[in-house]
This record gives sequence, C-alpha cells and structure tokens, in this order.
Amino acid sequence: MALHEVNRQSENDPIFGSKATRNVAATTKLPQQEQAPNAIYQMIRDELYLDGNARQNLATFCQTWEEDEVHKLMDLSIDKNMIDKDEYPQSAEIEGRCVHMLADLWNAPDSVTTVGTSTTGSSEACMLGGLAALWRWREKRRALGQPTDKPNMVCGPVQVCWEKFARYWDVEMRETKMDDGHYFMTPEDMLELVDANTIMVVPTFGQTFTGLYETVKPLSDALDTYEHDTGNSIDIHVDGASGAMLAPFCAPDIELWDFRLERVKSISTSGHKFGLSPLGVGWVVWRSKEDLPEGLVFHVNYLGGDMPTFALNFSRPAGQIISQYYNFLRLGFEGYQRIHSACYDVCEDLVKALNKFELFEFIFDGNRETGIPAISWRIKPGVELPFSLYDLADRLRTRGWLVPAYSLPTNGNEIVIQRILVKQGFTADLANLLIADFQRSLDFLNSHPTAQCTADDAQSFDHSGR
Repeated sequence: MALHEVNRQSENDPIFGSKATRNVAATTKLPQQEQAPNAIYQMIRDELYLDGNARQNLATFCQTWEEDEVHKLMDLSIDKNMIDKDEYPQSAEIEGRCVHMLADLWNAPDSVTTVGTSTTGSSEACMLGGLAALWRWREKRRALGQPTDKPNMVCGPVQVCWEKFARYWDVEMRETKMDDGHYFMTPEDMLELVDANTIMVVPTFGQTFTGLYETVKPLSDALDTYEHDTGNSIDIHVDGASGAMLAPFCAPDIELWDFRLERVKSISTSGHKFGLSPLGVGWVVWRSKEDLPEGLVFHVNYLGGDMPTFALNFSRPAGQIISQYYNFLRLGFEGYQRIHSACYDVCEDLVKALNKFELFEFIFDGNRETGIPAISWRIKPGVELPFSLYDLADRLRTRGWLVPAYSLPTNGNEIVIQRILVKQGFTADLANLLIADFQRSLDFLNSHPTAQCTADDAQSFDHSGR
C-alpha cells in the first residue's frame, strides 16, 4: 500500500485560506520560514490600504500621478545604480542631458559647459549648493588672510533642510522673522543680517509655508549696493524646489530670478515636485564650472573607470532620473506650460469657491506671477466660529482629504493657516468634489460644536519632507 504525504502548503492554496494569512504579520523579528509570495504580497498590500489616498493628499508638494510609461521605465531601471557610470554609461549620459536642459531653462551663460548633478531630492540639492558656497567663501577668506571659523547664511522662513545644513556644517543660520502681513524676506530684512562672514543669501522660490515666491532681483540689487559700500561680495543660492520648474513656463515676464543675475551662483530644484517625476530626484546646477570648487568632487575608480561624484549619497537608483528625461522629451516646454497652467486655473476656481463661504482671508491666492499653484488662508479676523482650522482639517480627513492646518513660524506662530497644493492630476472635477466636502464639513462643525483640535490631534502636516 503506497503512502502519500499531504502537502498542506501548496502553491494552489487560496490566499485567504493559507497559513500565512491566518497569522499576524511579523513586526519585530524575522520569520523562521519562507512563505508563499502571493500571500505575503496580499498581506502587505492590505496593510497599505490604511495609508491615505495619495491623490487626495493636498499637503504634499510631491507628485502623486505618473503616466504608465513612467512606471515601465522605472521597472526597466530598478536594478541600475546611478553611481556606477562606467557600467551604466547611457544612464549617466541621460543625467548629463537633464543638467544641461535645466541650465538652459534657467539661462546659464553657457548651458553646455556648466556643471550640475542629480540628487535624491531638493534637500540634498540645497545642501550641495550650500557646501559649494561655504567652500567658495572659505577660499576667498583664506586668500585675504582672514578667519573662516564663523560662517553664516541669511534666509527667509525656510524648510527644515536648511536648518539641517546649518547644523551639520556648523553654519549660523540667520533667518528673517515671519509675522502678520510679513511673510517673506525683503531686502531690508536681509541687509540687517548680512556681514563679511555671510557665505550666501538663500531666497526660497516657492515658500513651503504660504506658496509665495521670495523675489530674487531686489535681493541681488541690494547686495550690489552693499558690495559697493563695504567691499563684501555675497553669493545667492536660489532654493527653487518648486518655483524653478514653474516660473519659466507660467511666469516668463516675472522679475529676474535665475542665472541672468550674475550673483546667482547655483539653483536647486526638485524633480519630483513640479518637475513631474516620481519620488525621489532633485537637481542642482551651478552658474559655471568655476562656481563648484574642485575639492568637493571625488574621483572613484573601483567600479571601473574614473567617476567624478559630488553627492551626500553614493548608491541610488537611476529610474527617477530616466523618468525625468522622459518627461522633458515627452512634454517639452509646451507640455509643462499646459500642465502647470491647468494647476493655476484650478487654484483660481478654488479661491472663488472658498470665498463664497465668507470665512477665510487668503494669505496667498495662487497668482502665477507671485507664487506656486497653491492657496493658503486663515479665518478672517473678527469671524467667530465654534471650531478651528485644525478641526476643519480633521473633519476633511473623514472624506480622505489631507488639507493641512498649521501655525506659521517665529513671530507668526499665533497665526494658524490652511494650505492646498494643486498638482498634476488634481482636476477641476476633483476640486468641485473637495468644495462639496468643505461644505459638508462646515455644516457638521457648525451643528456639532466640539472641543477644538490641536495640531497634534489633527495630525497636521509638517514641513520636513523634500
């Protein structure tokens, strides 16, 4: 009589009758046995349903929609290490093409010969621009026989990446104060803070807190006068995380902000914001080769061939860079202009609709000449409501919308605002549905007065993501 052993774990087992899905997923200790891939895939996929719907995340600056072709290119590139330029020379070539296209877009004196690099996001790009400025300042000070132990940088209200840069590289960050009606750095603010130890001034071209541009030319003009009076020459790094990929297409007549200003030595941007690429890629470009100190560039040969590199990371994926190049070729100037213009149009629709509630005062109304496709508002002074903007943000979450409420920094921390980012994929139809949910939320909060939420209760957005 033949003996038959029953295999109780077959590849034909139904997923929801399998041993894997009858157990709780491991959280602190590696499981002892291997398990069926389809069951583990389903288990993790089910957990991910508890994340918010990215398309309804109106807090994030990052892209939440990509064409199918981008997904295919990402799959093709999943095993390509961007640092290994000898093994993947065409990916390296594509990276270089993107740098030169951006240099041309930002009016570099010679876009074909200048230098730049991709990064994992605009935070890393900012830090590389800051490091280059620090080294240039040190070289000038040493040439004059002057001390280099007390560098500082001057900026308006900035995102946390600049606080990291200042702390990590021991640079004093002199941040202008934000208060009621005064939301970004002015030339007068800047001149109170700069001195011979200032390595750079950093205007934010698309402020995280409000969406407003910090105007670059007035700052540059003021620094020209300052240099004439004192002999101190101070460079500008433009943090163009969002605006550098918007203004060239939607505000071509805006006051000068890019390499046409000689004092602008570097510009950073985020490819995964309004560059329309998937997370995570950023870019930094220098005005000329001379503006990137050679001492910051490392040359490695242990992957085969000489590979110059200037980055905080080493190994990183090539897919996002290739996707950036796809977008440049696929969309061209006209495509970027149409997509971004549509975002600004939705901003206009939202402002009109929100104004009808007669509750909100706009900090920024999404004007394409003065900021990014975003709107920010607070409750009108004098309007008494039985709820706060934190309550409203919390209520909108019940319909899946993340519309962050938060307080402004420094002297403005008593001002609580809300903000919406309008990105590719947030259509007029979705905006109409959002406004309907605003009305439902306001009706509920007016008829069910509640103890007001705090920022922690509402799980409000913070400004650390780049």
